[in-house]
Amino acid sequence: MIPIRSRGPGPLGVPATLVALGVATLLAGTPAAAQEGPRLFISVDMEGLGGVGTPAMTSSSGKDYATGRQLATDEVNVVVEAILARHPGAEILVNDSHGDHQNLLHTELDPRVTYIQGSIKPLGMVQGLDDTFDGAIFLGYHAMAGDPDGFLAHTGSGSVKGLWLNEVEVGEGGMNAAFAGSHGVPVILVAGDEAAARELDTLLDAEIVTTKVAETPASARLVHPDIVHDRLRDGVGRGLDRLASGGFQPWDPGTPVRIRMRFASTTHVEILQSIPGMTKVDGFTVGYTAADAEEAYRLIRLMYRFVGI
Repeated sequence: MIPIRSRGPGPLGVPATLVALGVATLLAGTPAAAQEGPRLFISVDMEGLGGVGTPAMTSSSGKDYATGRQLATDEVNVVVEAILARHPGAEILVNDSHGDHQNLLHTELDPRVTYIQGSIKPLGMVQGLDDTFDGAIFLGYHAMAGDPDGFLAHTGSGSVKGLWLNEVEVGEGGMNAAFAGSHGVPVILVAGDEAAARELDTLLDAEIVTTKVAETPASARLVHPDIVHDRLRDGVGRGLDRLASGGFQPWDPGTPVRIRMRFASTTHVEILQSIPGMTKVDGFTVGYTAADAEEAYRLIRLMYRFVGI
């Protein structure tokens, strides 16, 4: 059985771990005890989804965006179904993480999940993730800015040309994994195009599912969604097996977190000097030392998402 994280002190000041142990003893052998399961966080991007082969499919104004939304929803449901088949009592939080963060078809999601929608949130792709979760899953992820082999590779937005955390270059998957790891939460499964899979397999101790291969930076060689779904089911199974045995190590960049962020324009760099503690590394690059990964994440998101040039 996967150990469930303590969520605070129990009644009358009794430690939560002792309360949980007592309850587990009383309920041993009952259906309620059998229903215990992990808390899992799922972040869903679009560029790395199986079946998405053009930029238009990821844009609300583009051709076949409706198909992209359906593909995203289907991948989430396949993963959720695979989790709940093993752990009917699992708690699953799904965070929409692409564009305006209003892509998944809410009414078609598995009703057993909780869903975060909307992009006006300080933690963006990891909104809702904290140290009460047992594992995180990243679906539809893409490679970092500058990867010549990635499909629609970027980091946050087109204005960002590079991001480093304590001298390790990362993309969105890396920065999200750093946030999770700083809370002791491992990434147990990553699914995305081949370049994203290679990038995150090198950085993380996670199960990896490759959904497609970039033909060019804006076109992809696809396999049928049914094949992708089978790969996802297998990946979930491997991930849950390892999670149950304590086989994952979270990726934590440590504290403090030194940020370097390179932009496409010098104007961006000059405007960001208004933030106290921000330094100019060169004409295109800023630096900042954050106390921890959460402060770093909030600032990075502010710089690429809400500081428009």
